Amino acid sequence: MKQGKLLAALTALALAIGAGAGAGSVQAQMKVGVISSATGPTALIGIPQKNTVPLLPKKIGDVTIEYTALDDGSDPTATVTATKKLLTEVNVDVIIGPTGSPNAAAMLGFMADAGVPLLAPVGTTSIVLPMDDKKKWVFKTTQNDEIIARALVDHMVKSGVKTLGFIGTADPYGDTWHKVVTPMLDKAKIKMVANERFLRSDNSVTGQSLKIVAARPDAVLVAAPGGPSVLPQTTLYDQGYRGRVYQTHGAALPDFLRLGGRKVEGTILAASLMLVLDEIADSNPSKKIAIDYINAYKKLYGEVPATFGANVFDAGLLLEKTVPIALKAGKPGTREFRSALRDALEQVKNLVATQGVYNMSPADHSGFDERGRELITVKNGQWKLVK
Repeated sequence: MKQGKLLAALTALALAIGAGAGAGSVQAQMKVGVISSATGPTALIGIPQKNTVPLLPKKIGDVTIEYTALDDGSDPTATVTATKKLLTEVNVDVIIGPTGSPNAAAMLGFMADAGVPLLAPVGTTSIVLPMDDKKKWVFKTTQNDEIIARALVDHMVKSGVKTLGFIGTADPYGDTWHKVVTPMLDKAKIKMVANERFLRSDNSVTGQSLKIVAARPDAVLVAAPGGPSVLPQTTLYDQGYRGRVYQTHGAALPDFLRLGGRKVEGTILAASLMLVLDEIADSNPSKKIAIDYINAYKKLYGEVPATFGANVFDAGLLLEKTVPIALKAGKPGTREFRSALRDALEQVKNLVATQGVYNMSPADHSGFDERGRELITVKNGQWKLVK
């Protein structure tokens, strides 16, 4: 009987220890949501972002990370549905994503109401500026439009461009680019002689491009992300336009070269050093991190990732930097932890990542400076530094 009672007691003790360990494990788990556009018009950007999720940190300190990845199909309405699911059902502590600027804009209110930070790998500055109570929960992992636009306008000035045609997506990406570049053009005394818009899902921009050709601009700026960046430029080429064409960092992907072919030869854009790593000095602090990311991606998928995947990878680096600080305020799953995580992200200094160096502040939730861009051209079907 005594042996039986002792065995029962030991069994009960073991179960209690096991239950305690299980509870501890739950408390030490952080939930991260990821939203990408792996299908739809923005898929060329979203696929490498989705594919990068397995390369994100699985553990930070003593905290294990559980990722829930969802595809919004490039549809802002689906983004909202995915956001609500991650916030209310999965109970995530942070969301990485989405792929598109309109999608991110649709999330802002929900993220602020939930008090959950958003690490957004999107181009448009409008999701973080001007700063307000909603946008203070958002941190961009891509270069702000101003940094890219400044490089392009400087090149236009040096190249003698006096007139410019503009065509952008009819959404926050294109609209923000027009808003950002206009005062720069005015200051540089470059006249915008055409201003056109198109939908990401459009199969033709013939009407818009004919208006641009008729205006006879010295150069054209296309402001569109991913695959949609190709159509305006190839259409202009087919209509006989041979002036200089500039693209934003939204065109910085291998498929731009593949889809555009000889029709995009000579394109000028400002984008990540990842496009031209072979030409980047070894002293550049981001080069090694970018190479490590590319090699890890190639090992998993057998191909080189587009730079947009690196924007998600950098989100993981930001979490590695800030989660240990947030843990001092509370456990994952609590409002205290999430608020402290937001505060820690806002204080990130000199964090070297794949595409530049992050220095966040209450006024700047992107943190990139000129080290986050290179002036690049298309030469013989390849990305090359502008010399």
